[in-house]
Amino acid sequence: MSAPDFDYLLDGVSINALPKVSLHDHLDGGLRPQTIIELADELGLELPATEPHELRTWFESRSEAGSLVEYLKTFDVTVGVMQTAEGLARVAREFVEDLHADGVIYGEIRWAPDQHLTRGLTLDQAVDAVQSGIDQAVAQVEAAGGYIRIGQLLSSLRQNPGHAIEVARLAVRHRDSGVVGFDTAGPEAGFPASSMRAAFDYLASEWFPVTVHAGEADGLESIRSALLDGRALRLGHGVRLAEDLLIERQDDENTYVSLGLLSQWVKDREIALETSPTSNLQTGAIAQWGQTLAEHPFDLLYQLGFRVTVNTDNRLMSGTSLSRELSLLADAFAYRLDDLETFQLNAAAAAFLPIEEREELIDRIAVGFDAV
Repeated sequence: MSAPDFDYLLDGVSINALPKVSLHDHLDGGLRPQTIIELADELGLELPATEPHELRTWFESRSEAGSLVEYLKTFDVTVGVMQTAEGLARVAREFVEDLHADGVIYGEIRWAPDQHLTRGLTLDQAVDAVQSGIDQAVAQVEAAGGYIRIGQLLSSLRQNPGHAIEVARLAVRHRDSGVVGFDTAGPEAGFPASSMRAAFDYLASEWFPVTVHAGEADGLESIRSALLDGRALRLGHGVRLAEDLLIERQDDENTYVSLGLLSQWVKDREIALETSPTSNLQTGAIAQWGQTLAEHPFDLLYQLGFRVTVNTDNRLMSGTSLSRELSLLADAFAYRLDDLETFQLNAAAAAFLPIEEREELIDRIAVGFDAV
């Protein structure tokens, strides 16, 4: 099991040890460098580096491009080694082990099955392989006296809208064997959710939960389409919703803000924003507000009462963990432990789980924070 490389502290408490919920974490963005090297060797694939530290550095440096399109190019390497049942199962198993080591008690793992078929797997076989790795890791955690729960989110790539209905049907087929929701991923600008309308109509008819990447590399129209065409219950990133906020005036103690109809709807319906602070900086999602975490609209959205959640997006590319993301936000905005607990409760409330299981998750979070 891979342990976190650093113990992040707040008020003398280990953030790593606190119970956490991860809603936005890509399977192909969370591989261990050593695993990439070993799987590439088995498949005869060339890599940009063959030493774990050098390979990790390569991913992190390429991810600082300030563009989502450039950021996504690094996935050619990780997806390339995830083309066999054995490889998918190993990556999924280690992924869950690493989440558990970071204190995550519930995680949703998103990935696009149709990217993993080049060596003969079917869509269903790929999903089964990932689930087998998840099940192995969960069993190991439980055998050691720990607790973690995991659900799969199946993603359809925006640039291939014709595949969406097939992935949607795949997700529904596996709803009783580990898949908890549907997602869209890939380049956002120019590929609105409306291009996948048939898939979203089908998912709605099956009462199947949807989250849509929106408000990351495109603005308010993309968010509108996610909500209207996609019936999204959550927004992947969603940070550009802040474009619908008008700061009317500020003084030494207060900022006075008016909300547009779109942002008011998102707030009133408690539609969760799956923010990923480090990734949002790397992809340029918050470029209009600034270049540092302190300029991220996260705190403004939080103070206004939006259901903000904290996520990693891609732990390998961003060189991060959920504990690190929380620590960075605490440093940037002077958050305390009760703020961090709020973010976990927000995520638990937005999880694609039955209400009774969400309430159990909320209880686990409360007990864990009360114990420190």
